[in-house]
Amino acid sequence: MKILSAEQLYNADSFTIQKQKISSIGLMEQAAQECFNWMHASLGGSPVPLHIFCGIGNNGGDGLAIGRMLVQHGYNVHIYVANFTDKRSSDFLKNYDVYKEVSKEWPILMTSKDDFPEMNESDIIIDAIFGIGLNRPPEGWVKELIQYLNNSKAYKISIDIPSGLFPNQKVEDPDSVVKADYTLTFQNPKLAFFLPETNMFTRSFAVLNIGLDLNYINELTPLAITFGKYEAQIAYRHRNKNDHKGNFGHSLMVGGSYGKIGAVVLATKAALKVGAGLMTSFIPKCGYSVLQSALPEAMVLTDANDEKFTEVKYDFSPAAIGVGPGMGTHQKSIKALKALFSNNETPFVIDADALNCLAENKDLLKSIPNNSILTPHPGELKRLVGEWTDDYHKIELTKKFSKKHQIIILIKGANTLTINGDEMYINNSGNPGMATAGSGDVLTGMITGLLSQKYNPLEAALFGTYLHGTAGDIAANKMGFEAITAGDIINEIGNAYLGLFAVEEPPKEKGE
Repeated sequence: MKILSAEQLYNADSFTIQKQKISSIGLMEQAAQECFNWMHASLGGSPVPLHIFCGIGNNGGDGLAIGRMLVQHGYNVHIYVANFTDKRSSDFLKNYDVYKEVSKEWPILMTSKDDFPEMNESDIIIDAIFGIGLNRPPEGWVKELIQYLNNSKAYKISIDIPSGLFPNQKVEDPDSVVKADYTLTFQNPKLAFFLPETNMFTRSFAVLNIGLDLNYINELTPLAITFGKYEAQIAYRHRNKNDHKGNFGHSLMVGGSYGKIGAVVLATKAALKVGAGLMTSFIPKCGYSVLQSALPEAMVLTDANDEKFTEVKYDFSPAAIGVGPGMGTHQKSIKALKALFSNNETPFVIDADALNCLAENKDLLKSIPNNSILTPHPGELKRLVGEWTDDYHKIELTKKFSKKHQIIILIKGANTLTINGDEMYINNSGNPGMATAGSGDVLTGMITGLLSQKYNPLEAALFGTYLHGTAGDIAANKMGFEAITAGDIINEIGNAYLGLFAVEEPPKEKGE
């Protein structure tokens, strides 16, 4: 699904109105109807009080239209209008008048904090104060209203976007943004929902199709594209009956040092589990017995040095190479890393200490083959691209770095971002339990194993990240976040594959 800017969404609104010969209030009605349908399905006629807070622009108009539909279906609705200026949108005014015709209780006009209503913990708040058109942080008593809502223990649903949140620019004042439990967003998700500094403003969201022209949207160049189950199904490569292990590549995993052989074990096992045909690990001598015992399926080559690798030697042509897990940053290892890069044209998967070596020795970047995949966490990324002021600046710096060195960069996080030049993809699988030692080593192995099966580098990065997150989700469903280990993620890779095409059973009727 495309992530669009506020400007693109406004233009899509205008194009749809013109193309479909629909009025702006007609489009607003469609959006309100979708919101009502979602709420009605969720609430099922519950008598719980619904407190709808409206602004005086089009988002407030949405709130009034939703309130009218709820009233007409017997819900207990109370509407409050943040009356902070005399300027009102025409569609807000139309819906304001229509609401007064159907409701016995007219909207309450708020002009100060003295007008804030009392609410119970069991009530529901619907936030329709500001939409995507906000151009500066809320101030004065309106900011106090947002803080009042945030302090309430009532469940909070935002319409389109939490009020005070900008869809694709940094938040200047976090205290002036509604912290929604759920957001009903129109047509396309907003970039702010996925970034570390802003994703806490909505715990979950649903994307509602409000009828914007899909042909127009399909022609737009998005800010980003989400990668989920549907995209993973397309990326997946089915195997043929007569395939053999040689068809799925011989991968090389390079890493390890004294006390850190476990990182290579995890990466190697993950590469095999994801489907690499053959697997060889190159490690210091100290890890030979460990790796051979832990993974009889893998082959092992060792360095002359007992505690670190100093010269990488092998007698085959790797289909894919992963490097970095547990390798350390010794100068002899850095020298060996440069030789490894220079003697290969196949894209690498570069992680962990290999990234730290790149950060400390920027000349190494010149030796990396094009389309190699770097998998930094935020700290490693900062050492590579420099300090940033906010998430949007971070993305800008990463895109510049990606284009300069012709590499793909995964920014690991709750929603891992994959950046390939000006393109950005957002992964939608994974959970907090995956923030555990070795999880990154598993991801490195999985992407390496996919590369060896002839997935192109971008496909391997996206598909590997999705499978990694899905395996983690399956593990979390079995044991909870806190108990997940990197090994548990590896153990669920097979189930992550099976889940790609599993047919979900319809819910059973009562009595079945």
